[in-house]
Formats: sequence, C-alpha cells, structure tokens
Amino acid sequence: MAVELAPGLIHHPGWLDAAARRRLSDEIATVLAAAPPFTPRMPRTGKPFSVRMSNAGPLGWVSDVAGYRYQPDHPETGDPWPAMPATARAAWDALADHPRPPEACLINLYAPGARMGLHQDRDEDDLTAPVVSLSLGAAAVFRYGGPKRSDPTRSIRLTAGDALVIGGPSRLIHHGVDRIVAGGDLLSAAEDPDPPFLPPGGRCNLTLRRVTRAP
Repeated sequence: MAVELAPGLIHHPGWLDAAARRRLSDEIATVLAAAPPFTPRMPRTGKPFSVRMSNAGPLGWVSDVAGYRYQPDHPETGDPWPAMPATARAAWDALADHPRPPEACLINLYAPGARMGLHQDRDEDDLTAPVVSLSLGAAAVFRYGGPKRSDPTRSIRLTAGDALVIGGPSRLIHHGVDRIVAGGDLLSAAEDPDPPFLPPGGRCNLTLRRVTRAP
C-alpha cells in the first residue's frame, strides 16, 4: 500500500516482489558489464563519493571536478550507456504519472559503510517529471526534508523492492542516505541471493529521471 510521506513524496513498500527483484538484479548485472561502475567526484575539490555508480538509458549523470551534468557516454570508456533495464522502465510507466519516458537511470552502488549526504536532484531541465527510485540489497536509512537545507528532516527505512516517487511539491526536497543497515532486511535476504555486483551487505539504488523538457 502506498504511503504519502509528504505531498508528492510517495513510498511504495515492497513494490517489486522477489521475482521482480531477481529479474532487475540480472538486468543491472548486464548493464554493469557494459558500463563498469566508476567513482564520481565532487566538483572543484575532486573529493571522491563514497558511492560508486553507473548509468543506463540515453543519458547518464556524472560528477567530476568540472561539475554535475548529464552526458550520453561513460566518462571512462567513452561508450554510450546501455539500454535501460526493462523492469526499471516498467516501474516508471506504472508510478511516474508523466507522459514522457525517462532518459536516465542512475545506478548507485553502496558498500556497507557508504552514505549520501543531503542534496537536491535539480540538474534536470524538466522538473515537472518526478524521480522514481527502486531499492535492492540491504536496507538503508533514507532522510528527507524540504526545499531548504535548513528545513526539518525525517527518516524512513527503505528495503529491497521498495519504490519511492519524488515529485510534485516534493520534487526539490533535500534527501539522502544516512547509512546502510547491516542485516536489516531479513525477509529479502532469505528470498534473494546477494546481487553479484554488490559486496556482502551492500545496497543498490536506481533513480529514473526525465532530463530534457518537451519541445
């Protein structure tokens, strides 16, 4: 059952069942074989993220000393990004309530000690489209606030198979991942093998985004 955490911020616990999680895991493994994970770096300072990542779809998000941006090719291999996983695309069609398809599927890979600081997803030209997020692997403590960094925050636990839609009035909220919860998702651990592209106790998060505006 969907839970509205805030206007436009909708949590769908267990949206992917065990079979869908395994299917998505296989699709991601295929993407990562063609587009190996890389370590993004902060603009200007070059400080590495604790999260490794890759992308699928026509565009991919990258970050390095030159800044945040979307581009059509892998920053290390120069190859075009692979096609978007079919299971992820189906989630967009079911949950986004937007007439245009996603253009980027970010694949974030969290080792047990990785985190993601509070940030806004605002590098897209089309902010009318939501961000659709899917989780695999270990559970994570997801923190969300408001459009200002100083706004109060709350936290929920995202587990394997959960979907999250960030759109409408919540499209520009600050959000992040405080920590990965070791052994925090016993049900999925019993149903799913560890995704082959994650270390034990790791997490994978996909975010689907529309980047360009309609003409």
